[in-house]
Amino acid sequence: MSRSSPDPTAVRSTESPGMERLYRYGLGLSSGLVLLGFVLYVSLYQLDVLPRLAFAPGWSLVDAQGRRLTSEDLRGQIVLYTFTYTRARDLRRQVLPVMQAVQDRLARTDLGDVPVRLVTISFDAEHDTPAVLAATAERLGADSTRWHFATGSAEAIQQTVGDGFGVYYASQPDGHFAFDPVFVLVDGWGIERARFRFGLPEADDLVDAIRSVAREVQAADGPARLAYQAAHLFSCYSTV
Repeated sequence: MSRSSPDPTAVRSTESPGMERLYRYGLGLSSGLVLLGFVLYVSLYQLDVLPRLAFAPGWSLVDAQGRRLTSEDLRGQIVLYTFTYTRARDLRRQVLPVMQAVQDRLARTDLGDVPVRLVTISFDAEHDTPAVLAATAERLGADSTRWHFATGSAEAIQQTVGDGFGVYYASQPDGHFAFDPVFVLVDGWGIERARFRFGLPEADDLVDAIRSVAREVQAADGPARLAYQAAHLFSCYSTV
């Protein structure tokens, strides 16, 4: 009896589904790699993303009008913090003129509808009363809708500035203070995004940092959101 040759059609019919699955898998993998490459490219080379450093502390103080001002009042807004006292004499620690320059630059910067606030917290609880802070704000031409001055009891200030933000300050025998001139940028979710602590930064650098966070807020509901998420993910692993 002669042996019949295999039916090539039958062979193709049994191998075709596996090959088709392999083809689809390869196509999906290739597409995924292309998308991942695109996202990483945009993240690393096109986006200026500030890392998410830590949660900023919650606090409750008093503003220059004698009203209670809290961190929750500023939720949903980008906030730039400074810490000083109105009688500071050391030119290397004069943060108020820098903050004044930031305010002026922000007035000329288009951030869309992203709200930005400036907060200066005084740690001189005895001298820097709300009235003194109000006079200082007026002297600096502070826009009360954007730039807030705050103080409180010595205990509340220590909890906020020293313990919460981790900023060094110490009273001196002559009634003045030794302190580090620190600027802290916090986003609308209450997360610290940048900390400037080695000398006085340039106002332009501070505004650039604010603009970077504002761009991220503007992209939160658009396709660029994935790129920002990838950039944050990459920054987390790159710092480990």
